[in-house]
Amino acid sequence: MAKLSYKVSYYVLYVMFAAILVVLGLFYFGGDAQGDAVLMGVDPEMWQPAQTDTLLYLVYGLLGLAIIATVAAFILQFGSALKDNPVKALKSLIGVILLIVVMFIAWSMGSGEPLVIQGYDGSDNVPFWLKITDMFLYSFYFLLGATVLAMLFSSIKKKLS
Repeated sequence: MAKLSYKVSYYVLYVMFAAILVVLGLFYFGGDAQGDAVLMGVDPEMWQPAQTDTLLYLVYGLLGLAIIATVAAFILQFGSALKDNPVKALKSLIGVILLIVVMFIAWSMGSGEPLVIQGYDGSDNVPFWLKITDMFLYSFYFLLGATVLAMLFSSIKKKLS
């Protein structure tokens, strides 16, 4: 079983590398979109890569795959740990609960006040999306700070012991 999963992940990794290289090649060497996709209010002298949407869709797809793989791995690992040692499995939920608490606090800290953006008439400048954006930014800042502190304290602990 381990050999099969290793082979599958090995080939999936190289297929993803190939897709990333193809899309990056299209993005950097695919020309510009000035002739057919001029944006209103953007200086015509500004260079726009023709395959920007393709690159963004690839990033969205890879992010979605990463989220699905992370959630699936967590559920499978939690299920097997619950069968072997239920108390330890329930303790592993503390990290997920803390992440949810951090995201809730970050959501409540976020501002829903619409932004004044010249030349933008889109429908995304609403309180919900503004609070979501702030939630992700504040969560990122908190997790980055927690990571730096964990690295510092683990190195200090290692030196002391």
